[in-house]
Amino acid sequence: MLVNLKTVLSLAEAGGFAVPAFNVYNMETVMGAVRAAEELRAPVILQVYPRLMKEETGYYLSPVILAAAKRATVPVCFHLDHGPSELETTRSIRYGATGIMLDGSTLPFEENIALTKRVVDTCAYLDVQVEGELGHVGMTSDKEMDEFTTPEDAKIFFERTGVACLAVAVGTAHGRYKKPPKLDVDRIRAIREATGGAALVLHGGSGVPDEEIKRGVAAGIRKMNFATDICYAFLDSCLEELQKPDRPVAVDSFMKRPIEAVKEFCMTRIKLVGADGKAK
Repeated sequence: MLVNLKTVLSLAEAGGFAVPAFNVYNMETVMGAVRAAEELRAPVILQVYPRLMKEETGYYLSPVILAAAKRATVPVCFHLDHGPSELETTRSIRYGATGIMLDGSTLPFEENIALTKRVVDTCAYLDVQVEGELGHVGMTSDKEMDEFTTPEDAKIFFERTGVACLAVAVGTAHGRYKKPPKLDVDRIRAIREATGGAALVLHGGSGVPDEEIKRGVAAGIRKMNFATDICYAFLDSCLEELQKPDRPVAVDSFMKRPIEAVKEFCMTRIKLVGADGKAK
């Protein structure tokens, strides 16, 4: 069933788990993620990078996500990931997104608040909630990590913008890590306390050690993003299939194993963040 961001976050808060947010790129990754959610009876978020919405890919991919979500018997939110401007956020809403991330983390503090608040107010007319980001979560290839989110700034940002959830910089980055990251769990707890229990989001979940993820969820992470590892699960499976002398030529038949690989990966993450069996 297609639901908004507030619905899945409410389930996560009530159950003390994190809703897994899987970045999807094509029909096959959508199918794998939804099949995993159905099998484990878990609420999930299917999210799309802004470049897909800026290019024509989003036009074709969005109906696939909507069809899968509406057919599913578990809650599925269709979410924009890291929308940098109102172009991507507006287009995503037109394409049917039920959750929006406005990422103004590279902007000065007051500009980030102003832009995020403007998008929150616009989305409210359509009962679509917004994720904001404070403290830039960069790439694993960056030479150094930006400053972590402070509880004091998080409190101001959360109260003034009205976001439904807040992505914070607490030790992760996007991409594949050269060495496993260590989360600042004490900071996560402090931000939760300062904001009065805001639903916090951890980006860069791919490659974070399982025990670190569990500690983060226990401290207040309520949305957990996975993207890079989904790409590897899909592509590695495709490469394996290509090596088989009897591989099918028909693309739909060829894709059966990559879809299953995505499903298998998503199932491991659903269980890790405690979302299995939590669908209502």
